[in-house]
Amino acid sequence: MANAQSDALVFFGATGDLAYKQIFPALQGLIRDEGFNLPIIGVAKAGWNLDQLKARAKDSLEHHGGIDAAAFEKLIGLLRYVDGDYNDEATFAELRKQLGEARRPLHYLAIPPSLFGTVAENLAKAGAAENARVVVEKPFGRDLKSSQELSATLHQYFPEAEIYRIDHYLGKEPVQNILYTRFANPVFEPIWNREHVRSIQITMAESFGVEDRGKFYDEVGTLLDVVQNHMLQVLANLTMDPPTGEDHDAVRDRKAELMRAVRPLTAYSVVRGQYQGYRSVPGVAPGSNVETFIAVRLHIDSWRWAGVPIYIRAGKMLPVTCTEALVEFKRPPRETFGELVPNTSAHMRMRVSPDIAIALGVRVKIPGERMAGRDVELDLHSQAVEDMPPYERLLGDASRGMNELFSRQDLVEAQWRIVEPILGNVTPVYSYAPGAWGPEEANQLIGNDGPWANPVVQPQGA
Repeated sequence: MANAQSDALVFFGATGDLAYKQIFPALQGLIRDEGFNLPIIGVAKAGWNLDQLKARAKDSLEHHGGIDAAAFEKLIGLLRYVDGDYNDEATFAELRKQLGEARRPLHYLAIPPSLFGTVAENLAKAGAAENARVVVEKPFGRDLKSSQELSATLHQYFPEAEIYRIDHYLGKEPVQNILYTRFANPVFEPIWNREHVRSIQITMAESFGVEDRGKFYDEVGTLLDVVQNHMLQVLANLTMDPPTGEDHDAVRDRKAELMRAVRPLTAYSVVRGQYQGYRSVPGVAPGSNVETFIAVRLHIDSWRWAGVPIYIRAGKMLPVTCTEALVEFKRPPRETFGELVPNTSAHMRMRVSPDIAIALGVRVKIPGERMAGRDVELDLHSQAVEDMPPYERLLGDASRGMNELFSRQDLVEAQWRIVEPILGNVTPVYSYAPGAWGPEEANQLIGNDGPWANPVVQPQGA
């Protein structure tokens, strides 16, 4: 069934928050931009009817992107609804009825992973799993063992090739831009290795706190929320070898190879922090030791990257909201002009958000007779963030059988192996003030490989 177009889209959790914020806008976008013309069947246990789901779709679009009159009318015409318990076979019998002549449905499970097995089994019993694809949301387990168990459950009913593990970060235009910039420009690849790169930093900073996600966040923390998945995916795009061949799995093969080469983290290579005031957030345990900031030092045991330290940090209540990677190059073996030049004067910066930017740090001569210089940054490319929202791209790809931007089980397992040694409270949690760049201990972690390159974000309209 490879690359065959799905002939229906079913989304479980149709009345939930994810559907409200992401799926309805993505579906309208697919209809508007790509002529999406499949039956769309929402499934949930809410006591709703179809008219209520249509009203929810309208409300969703009014608050997330706006209504496109023609596309919305088409969406409403395609929309169907099945209300029922996921444990009730009658729910799935009704779903099979609503699918009509469809024989290659795409099932999107926007539901907790604990329900994946129940839904997959009942889809199979109803005859709705054969020749079907299934899209599942992260987290793909809570550790390596649970990830493998989750995969084994899905494999009872769906082959690996038809399981699409969605990580919306992979669908972001700026994240793909990292890969494209590296391999489409011959000037970069010859210096993209241990001979020329001194260190790599990846920062995901958010200037806001956990807000109304206290209960959820207190169960995952920063490591599982963004580092184990999003940040490691950015690292893979930055450091993987060029894909070979035209197979859709070529990129994922290289990413899996890279992830398997990343040395598992230890307690000595991580600093965790928690912003002051976090424990008073509704839903957070009074004495919580969950981190809202984390910094880690990684090493890739490969010929290309041996000896190059890699630092990732992510956190909330930091000075700015920005995600970017900085590849720092080594200085020449001898400073020709006898200057005391800082190590940080040669770099390539790739920004993922809030805008897309690629910049080079270089030294230029100061006017005058002296052969002395200063550090400047050449802005090679800058544009507003992506045109196509990631969920629109990813759902469109899944419906066409294009799996390149989805995680594969071996890649997921490799990511879990990297972080598993530091799961739980294996290291202290240090307090930091809101608006700081995390706890002071993060500066001790980076040590002589630093300092941290703190992103600078220009105010809007500046």
